[in-house]
Amino acid sequence: MGKKKKNKNGTEDETRTKMPRKEYEAEMAKLQGELVALQEWVRSTGAKICIVFEGRDTAGKGGTIKRIVERVSPRVFRVVALPTPTNREKSQMYLQRYMAHFPAAGEVVIFDRSWYNRAGVEPVMGFCTPEQTQKFLNMAPLVEKAMVDSGIILVKYWLEVSADEQTRRLQSRMDDPRKTWKLSPMDLKSYSKWYDYSRARDAMFAATDTAWAPWFVANNDVKKRGRLNIISHLLTQVPYEPYPGLDVELPKRQKPGDYQEPTLAVRRVPTQF
Repeated sequence: MGKKKKNKNGTEDETRTKMPRKEYEAEMAKLQGELVALQEWVRSTGAKICIVFEGRDTAGKGGTIKRIVERVSPRVFRVVALPTPTNREKSQMYLQRYMAHFPAAGEVVIFDRSWYNRAGVEPVMGFCTPEQTQKFLNMAPLVEKAMVDSGIILVKYWLEVSADEQTRRLQSRMDDPRKTWKLSPMDLKSYSKWYDYSRARDAMFAATDTAWAPWFVANNDVKKRGRLNIISHLLTQVPYEPYPGLDVELPKRQKPGDYQEPTLAVRRVPTQF
């Protein structure tokens, strides 16, 4: 087992204990099998599921989403990560460009950041006015009520990470050439605004944590445990049928008959490993 860490009360905190990879992958395989079962339920029933992932920079949203969609069909599970709005989109009703991506029957849509930009990064970084943020906070619960009333299963996650862990993750992005693409000038600028983000998060929770669309907060200081906890919880939010297993046998393969393997003049990948 990994090294135990203690919380402020001096007791062991499982959320901060590293998890052996073998144990992690075994648990992940089980959960991914259930995600496939959920997928088949969505496909057969025409259910509509919308999952929102929000959280601080480096909180692990992308990695969690990657493991959710790793073993399922992209025809059912669709990830939406919208870029900076165009001038045309800026002139639209704020939520309009997000609505175009809401799920239809038989779809699971995952938002890697969402309309909640207006409650977090935009006010903190000065991209919108306080009046615009307040108008959004008043409007979002009404829009989400309409989503749920239309039959969409809406699940909202906030991934939390400690200040020390955020520092460590940002430093690793600076030091690892495989991760430098994740490091943007915005990340560095927002790093200094920890408590501004905390205030924005608290105001967002106060206004938009509703009975029909509650927020679920996940500690993600230890990514492996965080991903397992989130996927396990997600499965409890959907009334799908658990994976029954397959009862099939492979048919016999045909005999070659007069078929002869040809000598093809093709370029082959060198065997280096």
